[in-house]
Amino acid sequence: MDSSLANYLYSNDPPFIIFGLSHIVGLVIAILLAIYLPLYSKRHLTERKQYLIGSTLGWLVAGAYLSWATLEMFADTFSVKLHLPFHLCRAANLMLPFVMMKKSYRAYEILYFWGLSAMFQASLSPDIYAGFPHYHFIRFWLAHNLMVVAIIYATVVYGMRPTWQSLWRAFGALIIFFLVTIPVNLIIDANYFWILKKPLTASLLDYFGPWPWYLLTTTFFALVHFYLVYLPFQLRDKGIRFVRQ
Repeated sequence: MDSSLANYLYSNDPPFIIFGLSHIVGLVIAILLAIYLPLYSKRHLTERKQYLIGSTLGWLVAGAYLSWATLEMFADTFSVKLHLPFHLCRAANLMLPFVMMKKSYRAYEILYFWGLSAMFQASLSPDIYAGFPHYHFIRFWLAHNLMVVAIIYATVVYGMRPTWQSLWRAFGALIIFFLVTIPVNLIIDANYFWILKKPLTASLLDYFGPWPWYLLTTTFFALVHFYLVYLPFQLRDKGIRFVRQ
């Protein structure tokens, strides 16, 4: 066991402060990247360079989870109860290279809704204890904030876009993920996807009632949020039809 690495991974120096300076700066950087990077790439870069940036985004996001699991193994602190990819963000992290490198539309239409809802919410209420420049702060930023940037990049630069059917496929995939995670939690006595209890840190789940009612509230909230992130495309399509008429 590497005790120095274990001590670092489980330290909270400096501590994370929700909506503190590092949190706000991280959100601002993500917003600027989400706006500037796709537009610049679309207008000024060759297709090869666009793909290179997209691939880099995909592996940075996937690497956020993979590097964490690897470090936990080196520190001899890896736990099947804590570090498997049965939280939505981790599964999404591992799926993203299929969008950014393989340009898989099936992966995109799921991650568009997962990324612009669950990842965005997590960015506002991070489940971490350490602030910048701790590894966990940077890992969380890559896994969530950069995930949103990557999905917007794929939409603008790769020309992908969700459909009404995509919304329901993403919601169906969410329900399947939820159902698969239940027996995993019961078998290994874990709490992945926050199914058995809420996270210890402050989150939106605190406003959704006690267990098990917050699970139903969260499901409804997710569906509403999926619709909201699809709404710009729906309005655009209606506007195009109106102009043609």
